[in-house]
Amino acid sequence: MQKKIPVAQLRVGMHLLRLEGPWISHPFWRTRFVIDDPKTLAQVRDSGVRECWIDTALGLDVAPPPAEEGATAPAGAPSAVAGTSLPPPGPAVHAAERSPFDAELREAAEVCNRGRRAVVAMFNEARMGRTIDAEACLPLVEEIAGSVMRNPGALVSLARLKTRDDYTYMHSVAVCALMVALGRRLGLDEAQCREAGQAGLLHDIGKALMPLEVLNKPGKLTDAEFDVMRSHPVRGHELLQEGRAATDAMLDVALHHHERGRCPARC
Repeated sequence: MQKKIPVAQLRVGMHLLRLEGPWISHPFWRTRFVIDDPKTLAQVRDSGVRECWIDTALGLDVAPPPAEEGATAPAGAPSAVAGTSLPPPGPAVHAAERSPFDAELREAAEVCNRGRRAVVAMFNEARMGRTIDAEACLPLVEEIAGSVMRNPGALVSLARLKTRDDYTYMHSVAVCALMVALGRRLGLDEAQCREAGQAGLLHDIGKALMPLEVLNKPGKLTDAEFDVMRSHPVRGHELLQEGRAATDAMLDVALHHHERGRCPARC
């Protein structure tokens, strides 16, 4: 059973599903894991996050309260645990009031910076041969979606201002924001908008497997280099298939995002 509890009630042996709050407020890139040692437990408790989700089917439940001397629970009475059972957690894109462009621009700048660092880390993991966990990017997608919902123009305009050095990474952030904005425009629900944002953030993950001298080449690519770059949708599709939690929609976007035209040098 999935349950929301205070972080103070975490203990070794619990299966952590999700930490509540912005992803940047805690030290974990992935939040779905078993707390298997006191050091990890201390890191979570010291992160400043107050609440989290656990899965009691995959790990321990919260510790029962100490029984009062001479007191016994009536037969059939529910267990008195402090955690509150709620519907399964989804990194929900909560509705936000629209904010003025200038005010949101400042927040969007911070989201863009955090997004760039997260995408760089994700690409580096792929380059080192590690599998891609599509669920790991959900907290970032949630932050991007929140900014888009408050004022779509702020983050989109910032993310599209790319330098040559960070083009690949900020392009992923920009496409994520555009996909969320498009999803809202089409009337998609929150879950569909999140999935669209994930697909946008991961669509170019195949570039992590491109030779850096080709990916970062400042000048025009040769025909042979173009052929290498044109392989990145297939390579990205393969990466997501080898990983976990990628939906059919994410796989389709990774594989087909250049199907209507020739892949340019800096696509």
